[in-house]
Amino acid sequence: MKTFFIALSLLAGQPDSLNVMFWNLENFFDYRNDSTSVSDAEFSSRGARHWTKKRFYTKCNAIAKGILWASAKKGAFPDAVGVAEVENAFTLRRLLQATALRKLDYGVVHFESPDRRGIDVGLLYRKSRLRLLSAKPCHIFEADSTVMLTRDILLATFIGPGGDTLAMMVNHHPSKFGGTTISEPRRERAVERLKQLADSLKTLGIQHIIAMGDFNDTPSNPVYRKLEPLLWNKAEAFHRRGEGTIKFNGKWEVIDMFFVSESLFQAEMDIIYIPFLQAADKGASGTKPLRTYSGPRYLGGVSDHCPIWLKTRR
Repeated sequence: MKTFFIALSLLAGQPDSLNVMFWNLENFFDYRNDSTSVSDAEFSSRGARHWTKKRFYTKCNAIAKGILWASAKKGAFPDAVGVAEVENAFTLRRLLQATALRKLDYGVVHFESPDRRGIDVGLLYRKSRLRLLSAKPCHIFEADSTVMLTRDILLATFIGPGGDTLAMMVNHHPSKFGGTTISEPRRERAVERLKQLADSLKTLGIQHIIAMGDFNDTPSNPVYRKLEPLLWNKAEAFHRRGEGTIKFNGKWEVIDMFFVSESLFQAEMDIIYIPFLQAADKGASGTKPLRTYSGPRYLGGVSDHCPIWLKTRR
């Protein structure tokens, strides 16, 4: 609670700049076995992970505590929080209603997507700072096909605190499962779809665009150059310095990124390393994000991803 009041005191006089956070919450499933998704039988009280109501709310509280810690560090609550790997709107509503976040005014944007594991993206937004105009899921299809390829991109438009229209897109692009030959064309399709959406937004006269998400690849992939000049990658400097949002084989990699339109080019991105959600990396030096599970073993953390933060400068 101390963290909450510290962050609250820093809100006074917050300018028209926006603070946006993104966090892949890694298998944030509810505790009910009430669907036919592949993962629901695993993440339920009788499933292989013994995902109980108590463990679910422990994770909710850890996520909330992480958001409040980041808020204190950054001097403001995030006006929007994009999330990935959430099962449904229930998980996000409970996160907001059953933790210290209930004292804030976050609303939820979520749509079910055609993911085999039953995981979606979502968006939390502060109603006092952002007025929701529209929201929709944007499908990603196989080339020349009506077959949906992966999780949808969530597109939401808002009136921001300065009165301008702003668009946010939350992404979770295909993983490298199955090898590069199979997975890379899928990620390229997702990037092409993101570019189409950004182009459509610009045609509609929306100049302020923020795309965020887990892109399952690093900024070194030249495919992201296709987004320029519509969208610019704010994660490249972290990649060059060897910093990252996830640790793979003992090495940090940046796969969680923000892309912004030219009007927001001066926005600053940061990676949030939350001390109480880091664990010793026994296979390498330093630390790594504290996960909820390591294989079947329950650890009580949140995710193998660190959250990222963007502050716009207007």
